[in-house]
Amino acid sequence: MTDQSTINTTNTKQQMRRGILEFCTLLVVARGSAYANTILKELKKADLIVVEGTIYPLLTRLKNSGLLKYDWEESKSGPPRKYYTITSKGENFLLELTKMWRSLDKSINSLIKKSSARGGKVKKK
Repeated sequence: MTDQSTINTTNTKQQMRRGILEFCTLLVVARGSAYANTILKELKKADLIVVEGTIYPLLTRLKNSGLLKYDWEESKSGPPRKYYTITSKGENFLLELTKMWRSLDKSINSLIKKSSARGGKVKKK
């Protein structure tokens, strides 16, 4: 049996971040046309530890799902770049995700408050 104090939370944290990455990417792109590197920087700034190998497949999935589209724009320093924008389908999807997030946030915070009120400990049977 594993001692509770030695459980590594790294994997759980990564899974939680990965689970909301699609939502957060849509939130960034919904603000306006965005280059992949800009999206990556915004997600990193929000402490969502993302690497290039994660963002490009995600953007492709969102585009293939009809939630994002992209346009090629000339770059002053190099080849043309893809700039992503959210589609109307993406806006509707984002609205639903936002409603779901607010509901989850309320539920989880309620559980945290109840736990904290009891000294932050899970009662043993």
